[in-house]
Amino acid sequence: MKKDSHIILALDETDGEKALKIANEVKDHIDAVKINWPLILSSGPEMITKLSKMTDVVCDLKVADVPNTVKLIVEGAVARGASAVIVHAFTGEDSLSAAVAAAGKAEIYAVTEMSHPGGLTFTAKHAEEMASLGVKCGVSGFIAPATRPERIADIRKIIGTKKILSPGVGAQGGSASAAISAGADYVIVGRTIYGSPEPKKVASEMEKEIRRIV
Repeated sequence: MKKDSHIILALDETDGEKALKIANEVKDHIDAVKINWPLILSSGPEMITKLSKMTDVVCDLKVADVPNTVKLIVEGAVARGASAVIVHAFTGEDSLSAAVAAAGKAEIYAVTEMSHPGGLTFTAKHAEEMASLGVKCGVSGFIAPATRPERIADIRKIIGTKKILSPGVGAQGGSASAAISAGADYVIVGRTIYGSPEPKKVASEMEKEIRRIV
């Protein structure tokens, strides 16, 4: 993925036409679109291909399964045009390695710690272990929470120059500038942009905020 605005749009819309319209409006102010199950289930996996014609697509499938199933899911997403797939690391070395192998030239991002309050229950307690495992397995980067920027800094110490995508900016309370300053390469922003009556304006203003510190 390019790294220009440092913004990834989490497009959790369920109206396919609206999702495509928003992506087209903001594409000059984002580096990629992240789509999750809500949009894929409502509009079909062909949405990956449609969006990939506008910008890079990160499939946030949070894959967590045995190696062969992980392989099949990652291959399917990449075949439809995904530039990256997000997977869970807690499934262990064999599943994580299967994801990396199946991705080919696409990127695999492993979750270290989730951004919502419940992320403190389990993922936060094992985030460093999962980061170390991801490095060992050769993932391209990691997911670390903008809602707890100090945790981004902790993960950065473990992973070196690998990329960090940081969710939780905006509606969940995270700050784009704080996340980037803590070591994130990209911030993931959803409702604040796609839920706005002027998504392009909001994305542009967030891009300006980030550019002041990078």
